[in-house]
Amino acid sequence: MQLQDATTQTRDRVARAVLEHGPVTAAEVACTLGLTPAAVRRHLDALEEAGLVLAREPRPSAVRGRGRPARAYVLTDAGHASMTTAYDDLAASALAYLAEQLGPSAVEGFAARRVADLEHRYAPVVEAAGSAVADRAEALAEALAADGYAASTRPVTTPAGDVGAQLCQGHCPVQHVAERFPQLCDAETEVFSRLLGVHVQRLATLAGGAHVCTTHVPTRSTLPDSPEGRTTP
Repeated sequence: MQLQDATTQTRDRVARAVLEHGPVTAAEVACTLGLTPAAVRRHLDALEEAGLVLAREPRPSAVRGRGRPARAYVLTDAGHASMTTAYDDLAASALAYLAEQLGPSAVEGFAARRVADLEHRYAPVVEAAGSAVADRAEALAEALAADGYAASTRPVTTPAGDVGAQLCQGHCPVQHVAERFPQLCDAETEVFSRLLGVHVQRLATLAGGAHVCTTHVPTRSTLPDSPEGRTTP
């Protein structure tokens, strides 16, 4: 029994690593968790057989050393669902009733109320990061990660040459409810804009079928509350 419990716990850790870092290779998961690549591959094979993870073939242009390029893993919809609560159906039904009785604006009001707590708690953390939008985005990602959103940021440059960052969230506690009520995603995006002081753009969502929620943050922007009107790096 103890062996079975240990195996289950390790498999859950592997699944969580894929959730937080995917697309991710077996070697990368092994490095993150301090396990051997062979052990991680066994767990990934079991998770794939259960339909909880999906292995993506490497791009033809992927450059590696000798041998076949490694596959990268992401969670499937079933994998995400296994980490959600049992209250999704109840929450969706409640919002549907709210919309039926009071109209769509009631759902928008509920969505705004839901993220108001996040905004209140995250504001001091983001403000403490200073005026540079990139630093504020990183602080926001750390706060989201602490709340279980598996969030991270990475720098990007658009084809037009605009410098920015991508704020990624590998987990959403209301993903399946947001599939029916995108107002939840819209309200969260608006909060990110207010916290960061720039207009952000949601590029993809878990609720929309992507494997991660991705938000573009323009980091070469002027903060509205900057008295000098300076441009942040």
